[in-house]
Amino acid sequence: MVRTQIQLTERQMGKVRRAARAQGVSVAELIRRLIDRCIDAEMPDTAERYARAARLLGAFQDKDGAMDVSDRHDRYLQRIFE
Repeated sequence: MVRTQIQLTERQMGKVRRAARAQGVSVAELIRRLIDRCIDAEMPDTAERYARAARLLGAFQDKDGAMDVSDRHDRYLQRIFE
């Protein structure tokens, strides 16, 4: 474990202590769990990101019907910026 120090308001610390007591865990354990839960909710794992990307494959068609964008992307970009 890595030791760290944070500052909480009196109100926050009171909430944390009450929640830790209600769950039967230490304040440190509760904070670790909350951090994990928050990060997991905001940052999906790699497998989930790949799954979401796979669901998008083929979902959008080029408005001009181009089927070779992956091979000729530089040419298409050049046209946009000319």
